Amino acid sequence: MPQIIKKHFPLPTKFAFIGSYLPRKCGIATFTNNLIKSVVNSLGGESILQHAYVVAMNDQGQEYNYPPEVKFVINQNEHRDYLAAAQFINYNEADICILEHEFGIFGGESGAYILHLVERLEIPLMVTFHTILHKPTPLQKTIIRVICRRACKVIVMSERAVEFLVQIYNVPKEKIKIIEHGVPVGRVLNREAIRTKFNFGHKKVLFTFGLLSRNKGIENVIKALPEVIQKHGDVLYIILGKTHPAVIRERGEEYREFLLRMVKDLKLENHVYFYTDFVTDDRLFEYLSAIDIYITPYLNEAQITSGTLAYAIGAGAAVISTPYWHATELLSEGRGKLFDFHDSGQLQNIILELLDNPDILERIRKNAFDYGQKLKWPRIGTEYVKTACEVTENFICFSHKLTSIIDPQLMPVFNMSHAVRLTDNTGIVQHAKYGIPNLKEGYCLDDNSRALLMSLMTYRIRKEKEALRLLPIYLSFIHYMQNEDGTFRNFLSYSRQYLDKEGSEDVFGRTIWALGYLINYPPNDSYLCLGLEIFSKSIQHSRNLKHTRGIANTIIGLSYYVRKYPHDKESVLLLEELTGKIVANFEKGKDKNWIWFDDILTYDNGVIPYSLLNSAEVLNDSSVKKLGLEILSFLEEVTMRDGYLMPVGSNGWFVRSEQPAVYAQQSIDVMAMVLAYYRAYISTNDTHFLKRMFKCFMWYTGENNLNIPVYDFETGGCNDGLEEHGVNRNQGAESTLAYLISYLTVLSAFGFEYEYEKKIGE
Repeated sequence: MPQIIKKHFPLPTKFAFIGSYLPRKCGIATFTNNLIKSVVNSLGGESILQHAYVVAMNDQGQEYNYPPEVKFVINQNEHRDYLAAAQFINYNEADICILEHEFGIFGGESGAYILHLVERLEIPLMVTFHTILHKPTPLQKTIIRVICRRACKVIVMSERAVEFLVQIYNVPKEKIKIIEHGVPVGRVLNREAIRTKFNFGHKKVLFTFGLLSRNKGIENVIKALPEVIQKHGDVLYIILGKTHPAVIRERGEEYREFLLRMVKDLKLENHVYFYTDFVTDDRLFEYLSAIDIYITPYLNEAQITSGTLAYAIGAGAAVISTPYWHATELLSEGRGKLFDFHDSGQLQNIILELLDNPDILERIRKNAFDYGQKLKWPRIGTEYVKTACEVTENFICFSHKLTSIIDPQLMPVFNMSHAVRLTDNTGIVQHAKYGIPNLKEGYCLDDNSRALLMSLMTYRIRKEKEALRLLPIYLSFIHYMQNEDGTFRNFLSYSRQYLDKEGSEDVFGRTIWALGYLINYPPNDSYLCLGLEIFSKSIQHSRNLKHTRGIANTIIGLSYYVRKYPHDKESVLLLEELTGKIVANFEKGKDKNWIWFDDILTYDNGVIPYSLLNSAEVLNDSSVKKLGLEILSFLEEVTMRDGYLMPVGSNGWFVRSEQPAVYAQQSIDVMAMVLAYYRAYISTNDTHFLKRMFKCFMWYTGENNLNIPVYDFETGGCNDGLEEHGVNRNQGAESTLAYLISYLTVLSAFGFEYEYEKKIGE
């Protein structure tokens, strides 16, 4: 059990804030800036630097001209930055740290990288949660619970958020405090003068603002306008805001263009105005003071906090909203009107009611204005300072030894440059002479399927634009190599001539694996459609597979497919059938001392327990899971020696009753063990498997029987094998891709290496 130590901390005079920050254009950045200014003002400071500094979160590939209070920058997907940031905060004068939490601004799956920062802080921590999910994934749930365990005080902005934290995440209620979303004070404005400034004249102005995305539901407001305009021909609907950066990356301006087409089809061009900008608080306050009705038409209830709604109430606007969680609380007691999700007819009636009855409109506006006075930033800042004083006075440090199973500082910087070097507009070439592509050997489907998997993982985990650029090359190659009957060729010359008619079962299985991953994690709908087309055409041939490794690779891809489409009964039955084949093979081949399906262990051995553990999870089959873990334990006995991984060498393999070959160790075998151990951890929550996973990965960096790095830090490639004389210095696609997939798998586990994590009760 951790030792509890009472530490004395002074009343806070210096705050460290973690969050996105201006000039980055996002809601959290604006919130963080306003909170800092209000906290510093509450402390009587004349400048931000006197009482605060910022650790700013950079989104992928962006750079900003930050103001002086930004003292440290974390690049979202650079896992090392989080550890360095923790050290910076610990040793740079801060009395308390305040974390602004939103899943999307941190790196790793669901923002898991932030855990490594908060777990290493040596000063008191407060956290403001901007999103509390009602139906979190297991990973999201763990992230929130770990942060709440470490935080001295948890700040949320609504009663519903408290309810969720207590009931879903098991956070003690006494640790939670409601401090509502702050809003600007704003200067006293002459409404008519502002309306004249914006040329509103006698128009009746409806207004929506915020970053645009599909879940905003703006189309339902546009649908309501024709009937409203028939009675009030002077209505103008203003939609203010840029499209959300994440939407731009994924789908461009598709949503805005959809809305523009709708406006044109309904002949509303003179009644709808898109103002595509990110405005200052002062400008926004002017708009909110001048409009008649503010509308938030979100499409579902799962919105625990809305900064835009708080701003509208703070400015005394009359609000109509769908009944998402924050709106039902904030608009109660006559502070606004609610309409049902997707119900443009009901919205139309409420708009007409308010426009036809100015007295009702004015009463709502007054109720909102009166309530909004308690939301002004000076009051909110004072609440944060009071809470921080309570925290530092009563800070209890849980002194424990942090056991870093995964130590990012021991890992090379992520570098896919060699994979890029090996790739042309056809695909990734098979081989290299040293670090130079060997064009004479052409291409193979095997490697292009691995390359598709690698680039999908890279984009999903790290949001690398280069990975997104490579994706269509590898997917197009797979499509080109598919025969009319759904089978696949494997080899293609550099001059794009087919060199075989049908590839091996291994090739088939690895391609199904990559396609299944694509279907489960598609970057956009176009990739999903083509992936489904190729997958559906080929999967029928899996029933003809005879060899265990080919079946295993296919099971992995089919497991990803069934995760996406769990109600596809035929695919579920096929997964059961293929899994049964492997189980039957092991029943024939194994005995007490030899848990294997054959008399010889050769290559890619870990892929078999990896496939069974995937299948067991999808099928919820405990007997298959047990067999998968049993096989992995056997492979561990064979390959984990003297504290490091020693894969079975291809120079002789491992025949039953003999000794395993030591040399010609290959990267693909390491990758299979990394994947198998990671899946074993997911299946069992036993951190023994995380330790083994990381130990296997470190084979690449020199933790092997020759103490020689197999990864080439200079080229970013991976050497083709570990030989008795040293490394095979050719750096082909298979080795490099296996290294990168192993690296990305470790990143997937990053944030869950705490041995005491499993002690968090359900």
